[in-house]
Amino acid sequence: MSVEEQLQRAFLLWQQKRFADADSICREVLARAPRDADALHLSGLIRRRLGDLAGAEQCIRQSIQLQPSRAEFHSNLGNLLRAQGRPHEARASYERAVSLDPRHRIARLGLARLLNELDEHAAAEAHARTLVQRDERDSEAWSALASALRGQRKVSEAEAAYRTATTLRPDYAAAHHNLGALLAETNRAAEALEALDRARALDVRSRELALNRGHALLKLYRLAEAEAAYAEAVALAPQDPDAQRSLAQLRFMAGDPKFARDLVAACAAYPRAIGLQVLLAEVVRNAGDLASAEVLLRDLIQRGHANALLHSALASVLLEAGRLQEAHDHACTAASLSPDSPAIIENLIMASLLLGDADDAREHIRARRLREPLEQRWIAYEALAARMVGDPLYAELYDYDRVVRVYEIAPPSGWQSIVEFNAALDEVLAARHPFARHPLDLSVRHGSQTSRSLLADEDALIRAVLAAFDEPLRDYASAVGVARSHPLSARNRGRPIVDKCWSVRLRQEGFHVNHIHPEGWISSAYYVSVPPETTDAAAMSGWIKFGEPKLPIAGCLPERFLQPRPGRLVLFPSYMWHGTTAIHGPDPRTTIAFDAVPSVER
Repeated sequence: MSVEEQLQRAFLLWQQKRFADADSICREVLARAPRDADALHLSGLIRRRLGDLAGAEQCIRQSIQLQPSRAEFHSNLGNLLRAQGRPHEARASYERAVSLDPRHRIARLGLARLLNELDEHAAAEAHARTLVQRDERDSEAWSALASALRGQRKVSEAEAAYRTATTLRPDYAAAHHNLGALLAETNRAAEALEALDRARALDVRSRELALNRGHALLKLYRLAEAEAAYAEAVALAPQDPDAQRSLAQLRFMAGDPKFARDLVAACAAYPRAIGLQVLLAEVVRNAGDLASAEVLLRDLIQRGHANALLHSALASVLLEAGRLQEAHDHACTAASLSPDSPAIIENLIMASLLLGDADDAREHIRARRLREPLEQRWIAYEALAARMVGDPLYAELYDYDRVVRVYEIAPPSGWQSIVEFNAALDEVLAARHPFARHPLDLSVRHGSQTSRSLLADEDALIRAVLAAFDEPLRDYASAVGVARSHPLSARNRGRPIVDKCWSVRLRQEGFHVNHIHPEGWISSAYYVSVPPETTDAAAMSGWIKFGEPKLPIAGCLPERFLQPRPGRLVLFPSYMWHGTTAIHGPDPRTTIAFDAVPSVER
């Protein structure tokens, strides 16, 4: 049998996935013709399938040395390198293949997918569109285009592209999954679950699919099924922090006393997975167990795993425990190791402010304000530091009479009174509060928060109340003006658009920890129902308060309190520190809150 005939036989066996037999023939060919480029290349492809990645790479590179102008050789090397997590080397191989043969589909498709993985979505889009223009029935190109559009937040275009891919190829499991993930992100939970279940029916079993199914089921308030999906994600990838966090949080909200058991087991099984250990410390800290969180973090540091993340996490624990100098020391260490991390610098700023060193904090705040001028947290800290040193800037940023405004919402069409409307709305919202406890990482205490954005809710009463917020938002934007000298009015371009919206139900002893809304511009509180105790102006139970930071700073007490009343909407800057006093009786307090952003950002 000739070399050519042997290679044809080996290639056929490779296509049939009889890799060991194909490898045996390739070795015979290479014994006869050690410099045969096709034999070397096929041997590389076979060895990859047999798990010999080093041998595969060696063979493919040798084939390229012998015939450097073969685009398919470079493309297959790109595929191998990408699979090994070597993206930049893979990119060079794909780009070389495309330069040798601009019509090489596999190379261009691999390059588009890789660029999406590298978050270079505009470049990925260009390559995917080239493929689609050449063949409008190329489902894989449509899917790559969809991922590129999704990465650029072109949501409707991405959805259309994914749907084209699944229409062209109904058994395209990855496209169904990615469509489902996109729909879950946009809170279209029922549609998301349908797409994800289609991928599941096509025998997809992955951490990503299970996690996305969990997200969709949670937004549909199917809690037991969501827990099962998250548990599946954890079983498939026990070291995955997103899966572990999601499972622990859902169990915590459901009232499970052993909510972190899977995370604890993973930490014991993978003691060198530092990110997982830090996540456990974060979870128990957010659950209120500062002592256990400190023990976990100090043990990691003592075992020689100290890094910026660990020191910053320990600083957060110590800040909440009131051990300010220790916290500051660890925050400084973290910042010296990772000076460009916003979260780490935020901890250092807070530590300096709590120690009364506003000047040190202001240096870091100024640097962050220059980098992220629209980031609300830096404005919040800038105001706090200004207040501490008596800078007039504070009065400008916290001009309560100008920037905190109260509106009484009129009853929507068809309702005689706002009282009747809110009573009906309260019943609708009650069904969206099935949780026993608050989320781990939000400001709510002794209450619950909806897991799905109200913007995606199709209930008529929720749609009606959201529409009722439009006029107050327009009035607020008009009242604050457009002066460029103030960070609130400087963003006042276009019109305010509600970007995020949720509901909170506080139960007995429930309150909000003082906080800000980092991703907003205008924030809010709309009162659907309030307990009778809120009418006591002396006790001020359940009242919203402004001006007091999350952790206590001398001289920085709340400056403005507002009484909650059904039908009342309060609007204020997202950078403004706010929280609530606790309610003490058995009757709950139900609110809707939202963040609005400008329709035009400059």
